[in-house]
Amino acid sequence: MLQKRSAGFAIATALFILVVLAAIAAAMVNLFSGENARLGMEAQGSQAYQAARAGIEWGLYRQSINGSCVATPQSFSPAAPTLSGFTVSVTCTAAVSNPVVYSIVAVACNQPTNGVCPNTTNPGAGYIERRIEVTL
Repeated sequence: MLQKRSAGFAIATALFILVVLAAIAAAMVNLFSGENARLGMEAQGSQAYQAARAGIEWGLYRQSINGSCVATPQSFSPAAPTLSGFTVSVTCTAAVSNPVVYSIVAVACNQPTNGVCPNTTNPGAGYIERRIEVTL
């Protein structure tokens, strides 16, 4: 009679251990999937920064060729395959007239509004944006 009681206790203990291990495994899966999403957003943030830098370089090049700024925002998609999901909008203005000081602003984003960044109307959950400003 004692053997039957101890056998039932062993099954209950084994089930309890399995339930606890399953809960720990589920928590680990949840933690790792959240971490994976965070790393993906971080990588896209770095790509957006590099796209904005490309916009600054493009704006500096345009300013050096023209000798002045084009005040209307000009948008483009970077040619680099790693930056192809981003749109860059570049604005150049003369901040001071004597001596002439130019301000170049580049905004890169992955969800532009009508082809222009930043998206101020309806950015989605995965919206990434980086802004860089240079004064020369």
